[in-house]
Amino acid sequence: MSRMKNISSPTPPNPCPHLADFKSKHGPTPFMGLQHCIQTRPMGRASIFRAENELPRCSSCPTTRRQRLYACVTCAVVSCHVHARSHSHAIAVDVDRAELFCCRCGDQVYDSDFDAAVLAASLPPLGEFQSLPPPPPLLPWKRRRVEYRSWEPSATERQLIGENSTPLSAVSAQPPQAEPGTMQGGDPGSAPCPGLGLPLGLKGLNNLGSTCFMNSVLQALVHTPPFRNYFLSDRHNRYFCQKRRNGNGLRKGRKASSENGNEDWKMNLCLACDMDALFSAAFSGDRSPFSPAKLLYSWWQHAANLATYEQQDAHEFFISMLDGIHEKVKDRSKMQSQGGDCCIAHRVFSGILRSDVMCMVCGFTSTTYDPCVDISLDLEPNYLPKVRPQKSKKSSNSETDTIDLNLNSRTSSLTRCLDRFTRPEKLGADQKFFCQQCQERQESLKQMSIRKLPLVSCFHIKRFEHSSLRNTASKLDRYLQFPFSLDMSPYLSSSILRSRFGNRISSFKEEHQDVYDELSSEFELFAVITHTGKLNAGHYVTYLRLSNQWYKCDDAWITQVSESIVRAAQGYMIFYVQKTFYYKASQTPLPSC
Repeated sequence: MSRMKNISSPTPPNPCPHLADFKSKHGPTPFMGLQHCIQTRPMGRASIFRAENELPRCSSCPTTRRQRLYACVTCAVVSCHVHARSHSHAIAVDVDRAELFCCRCGDQVYDSDFDAAVLAASLPPLGEFQSLPPPPPLLPWKRRRVEYRSWEPSATERQLIGENSTPLSAVSAQPPQAEPGTMQGGDPGSAPCPGLGLPLGLKGLNNLGSTCFMNSVLQALVHTPPFRNYFLSDRHNRYFCQKRRNGNGLRKGRKASSENGNEDWKMNLCLACDMDALFSAAFSGDRSPFSPAKLLYSWWQHAANLATYEQQDAHEFFISMLDGIHEKVKDRSKMQSQGGDCCIAHRVFSGILRSDVMCMVCGFTSTTYDPCVDISLDLEPNYLPKVRPQKSKKSSNSETDTIDLNLNSRTSSLTRCLDRFTRPEKLGADQKFFCQQCQERQESLKQMSIRKLPLVSCFHIKRFEHSSLRNTASKLDRYLQFPFSLDMSPYLSSSILRSRFGNRISSFKEEHQDVYDELSSEFELFAVITHTGKLNAGHYVTYLRLSNQWYKCDDAWITQVSESIVRAAQGYMIFYVQKTFYYKASQTPLPSC
């Protein structure tokens, strides 16, 4: 509730009586005709339009020195701050800032209609604006908060559960002994947890031949909270799914000799079912490592171009897995919404990016929206000092290297990468875009922001760079500092636009919907995928945070590690989950038990 109080709208000031009198005489929207007299510049700067060689001056002052000038809205007479008070009309506009000014009060005044006219000056004409694609629909401006209530089975449900389920062994009461290859390790700061057991769901995955890229991503997916809750609540049951597909004319295990038969066999594979089987194995209580061979085969059929025994990129596998799950469980009735509700993969990982391209001549802004399931970030430029790892005397393992962070106070960090991702960037002369207001190609600025935050934010760090001139590829081994708690509010579209337009953004009703993302902009780190070694001969490892304890998942080996080991890891994919989930009220009331 304190979060709600922190973002509550401030109390508006008392309205100016002279402005109210002006609007009563000239109608409720007297400023919309002024948009043709306003010129805008990139980053939201606006002023009264004038020629390049025109020097405005006060009509009552003989001096030509630079001073604050105001243009009367009624008669267009320009006056300085001193003579504006004695002018016959009350409402004027600041010539250099395009801000409303009351000559009687001697102060700036605020009016939403005037700010809408200023914003309209940077938008295309009405006919062109209607032809632009609308922004993807988001959550409504006002959402009714629903109190969370834990589910408790009724007497009938308890009977059904007792008759149709087998209880798990009391893992927490009698922790299993560490099995060979499951809880061993020798990293400084780590311990194999003898006698304590591992958290339920933490299970090693066997390497099936250069498949550490797959195992690292699967460990992160299994322990992604909303993704895990979906499968553990039986929202996708592999037996029902298989029965439904068999009912469509497919038979499990059928050998196909014709081309159509091969296509049917591929259609019978389901990555969501394989994930359901993985969740069942991980939470079964059995600590022996699991071999995801069926899932690997299904993924090969989905991504035939990656079906080799060679090492693959973990990020490509992550994107391909979400795409494969989407193909099998998507809700076609919600495909056009673009709001991320068509499948569990999009409901958890999908966000929306906003891209603004601003003309540097007239300030016209072209906006596009793109869905995304992750954000790829560039490391900071090479002029920053590289961190030299110092080998530990106790171990030669490169993951246990200690990192000297005292070389320079400016350490590359995830927040700085996000700052670079959302800051304005001047496009090159070869990337001029066609300005609809200037009707010609102009130089421009581009700025990215996040329109809608996902439940789980995945940041992909671009550590592999390719040179088209040298036709070579290399890996960037620079250290990246990442926080355990991350506030994403500075990178939201609402924050970016508010800094660009100031208080005028309060009248831009399209961005009001971003207040929901401001409520849930606090994120918490729960998984880090690292890559060690060279570009073509490396190894992937996942660090997971469970019950405020970190564990290292190295294929079949699960090891408890300290927080310092995680902080020193070379992050390649970093996963954050929202600290607080906000649920919307159900449209269908549930029957009382």
